[in-house]
Formats: sequence, C-alpha cells, structure tokens
Amino acid sequence: MHTEDDWTTTPITAELLRGALDVEHTERGVLPHRLPARAREQIPDDQLAMAQSQPSGVRLALRTRATAVELDVVAGKRVYVGAPPRPDGVYELLVDGRLAGRAGTTDGDTLTIDPVSGTTQTRTGPVRTLRFTGLPGDEKDVEIWLPHDETTLLVALRTNAPVHLPPAGDRKVWLHHGSSISHGSNARTPTGTWPARAAALGKVELINLGFGGSALLDPFTARAMRDTEADLISVKVGINIVNTDAMRLRAFGPAIHGFLDTIREGHPTTPLLVVSPIHCPIHENTPGPSAADFGAMSEGRLRFVATGDPAQTAAGKLTLTVIRDELARIVRQRAAADPNLHYLDGLELYGEADHAELPLPDDLHPDSATHLRIGERFARLALGAFAGPAG
Repeated sequence: MHTEDDWTTTPITAELLRGALDVEHTERGVLPHRLPARAREQIPDDQLAMAQSQPSGVRLALRTRATAVELDVVAGKRVYVGAPPRPDGVYELLVDGRLAGRAGTTDGDTLTIDPVSGTTQTRTGPVRTLRFTGLPGDEKDVEIWLPHDETTLLVALRTNAPVHLPPAGDRKVWLHHGSSISHGSNARTPTGTWPARAAALGKVELINLGFGGSALLDPFTARAMRDTEADLISVKVGINIVNTDAMRLRAFGPAIHGFLDTIREGHPTTPLLVVSPIHCPIHENTPGPSAADFGAMSEGRLRFVATGDPAQTAAGKLTLTVIRDELARIVRQRAAADPNLHYLDGLELYGEADHAELPLPDDLHPDSATHLRIGERFARLALGAFAGPAG
C-alpha cells in the first residue's frame, strides 16, 4: 500500500504534456506554449503572446497507482483596472477520463492591465502546491488539465507511487484554431470549454489553438498547424477579424485562401473544416471595432459594444453576415478540387434562437452552459463522422 509520505518526484517534460506545441524550461519552472518558438518570434503584440501561453486544452498525462498527487505551480493572474475581478483558474484531475478532483490558487504572478491608458504592471508571486488525494489505488490514467485562461508555470510533480508515460492509444488527433470563444473565454473550467467538451464526446485528442483576440489569419499560426501532426483540422474564424476591424473584404478572401493553402502544404488530404462565427448580435450587421462599454464597467459589469457604421459594409467593411457568406463561397470554390474540405455554419452551433435562451453575458462571449451546448453540437455535427482509431 502506498502512503502519502512515499513521495516520488517526476521531472515535468514535454512527454508528459499533451496539447502543447512547445515546452520552455525557465529558471522558475516549465512553461507550456501553444505556439512553437519560431512562431512566437513573429508575434506582433502582447495579447497573442499572453493568449498562446495560457494552456487551454493542455494537460499533464501520466499512468500511475498513486492515490495522491501534488503539483507545484506559479499561476498567472490578470487584473483589468476598472473591470470586475477575474475568477481564479481551475486545475482539474481526471482518472480514466472522469473528473476526480479540482484545485486552484488565489495568488501568483500578477499582470495588471489598464485598458484606458494601455499600460501594464507585473508583480512576481509565490509557488503554490495543489493537492489531489483519495484517488483509487489501481493502475490508472491520470490527466491534470491546466487552467485554460491562466498562464501556468509548472514547478514540480510529486506522487506517492511511480509515474509512467501512458500508452499512446489510438484516438485521432483534432487540431483546432479559433478565437477567445475557442480559447474558452467565460467557461468556468478547462474541461468545460466547448473544444474540450467536444473532444471528450468525440473521443479525440485535442490540440487547441484558440487564442483570445487573435484568430487573425496570422501566417505563423497557419505554419504551426501545417507542421503539427493531426488527423482532423478545423479553423473557426471571423469574430476577431470583425471586432478588431483588421481587414476589408478585399483582403479577407485572399487571406483565407493563403491560410488554407499553408495548412494543405503539410496536410494535403486531412479532413479540414472551416467554421464560420456563431451568432453575435452586436456584430451581425455592424462592423467593428468593438470596445468595452465603460458605462457598464463603472457599474461593475463587463460588456462590449460595436462602434462601426453598418453603411460602411458597402465599402468592404466586414460584419459576421458578410464573413459567413464569403467563407461559404470560398469553401464551395475550393471543395471542387479538395473533397476533404468542408464548411460548418457557426449558426448551427449557436444561432439566434440559442441567443434568446442563453444570451451572451457580455454581448461577445458565451457562458459555461453555452460552451457545453456548442461542444455537444460540434461533436455531433463535426466529430461524429471521424470517430474511431487514428489512421
């Protein structure tokens, strides 16, 4: 019998991590990244640099008889001046795919962001120990899902029984790219984001390249996807193009073609799904950019508003309606020569009727219940046909 005093320390290596494209070893701990080093060198802003370091979909995976697990971490906290406090990140431990424990920490490294002045301040925080106990004593697969929205330094892993790498398994790998909605914004837990829920239902291994505010058709993201092994690939794009007012219709179409062309260089026949935006009333027919509603913030609420002029769509400014039409057109055109390219209308995942029942709390991001609904629909509409072992 193993006791909680018989601790074994296991080095945290890339082999123990799933869902990360790179692992950085720092003086303070191991930092998972969701973009490789070469891509990170080309990141143009702090938003994407932060988003890709937040380990949405990243988990430690091990096989062990341990009944207790300890994980030392430094959590990355964010404070937005004038906005309501952000909830603390959640670490979830799964045993053979079933939730067996949750933990978290209330402090860590803190980044304070002033959205009005654009200034930031950082403060170094402590190492904290997360403890999971009462696990069954037989040989089992254990996963620890890291917080989807907090950068996490992994400092040490201890168990009261030896740790081994889990068997490779025969699940297909699903590689997904999207915006903050795919990243998991407003979901409460890492397994409660819609991609994590869909992956669990579809019985696939998830690599989630959903980046808050940063699904902008960046070529380095396309190259990262090109170079990542996958059995299924999906690209969900549109909302960030609109709410950053990043481009006009003239540039959008060729950018989509270029992004898909790059993915196809590494995955010429892999099933590739293009997904258009879910329903978002503020941008259905109103271009961006979007902005925080400072009146609501003064009342302790976070919500967003569209600041564009609908009349400017005639000059090529983009709305979600325009983007859905263009994505459907491009996929139809390309599918004539690419039978493994498919299109999914985002309104099938969350449409106007869904919004009436489950409105977006901040007018931009879904809540936890909506994440689960989107995940269940995506599993049924997109992943069901691909169930089974990897090729």
